Amino acid sequence: MAAADDTLLLKRLLAGEQRAFKELVSTYQSAMCAVAYAIVGNRHVDEVVQDAWLSVVRNLGGFEGRSSLKTWLLTITANSAKSRYKQNRREVLLDDLPSPHGTVDDDRFSSTDGHWLVAPYAWHQDTPEALLTENELRECLEHTLLSLSELQSSVLLLRERQGLELEEICNLLEISLSNVRVLLHRARLKVFATVEHFEETGEC
Repeated sequence: MAAADDTLLLKRLLAGEQRAFKELVSTYQSAMCAVAYAIVGNRHVDEVVQDAWLSVVRNLGGFEGRSSLKTWLLTITANSAKSRYKQNRREVLLDDLPSPHGTVDDDRFSSTDGHWLVAPYAWHQDTPEALLTENELRECLEHTLLSLSELQSSVLLLRERQGLELEEICNLLEISLSNVRVLLHRARLKVFATVEHFEETGEC
């Protein structure tokens, strides 16, 4: 969301417009859940995010715009998670969990943006059959995401779905840039392996 959009939405929120708050939740809820998940695990995500929203409502009038609205919301979420479960803080784990189809070789994708150098066979066709296949592939990818470690999954989602910069992820999760890069790299390899297996066999 652009800065101008942030400003307009903030004015609507401060005016007490309920629709504006619904828009805020709809836009940022999934990103907040991803941050909470990375810190406290699946069991306490809902509690942490609920606490974060309460904090947002209480402190909305104090938002000064020194960061984007999204960064502010995610920082509140991260702080809520760290405060609530400080004594149970987990160490950063880089160990791989088994994924359905292993990984692919590093040289199969770009080192700069993480995209395929050569896309899998029959990639992105717009026929009805292809659209059905995309739905099936989506289910396979969700299964692969569940096989990732909590931190791998969270880093991947924050980067690929939410569009956060690596430095933002580092700050939110309090892990080093090198760890973020490793986590993202390993997660991408597993996702790419699932895509390639599906494109070659038609099976998850």
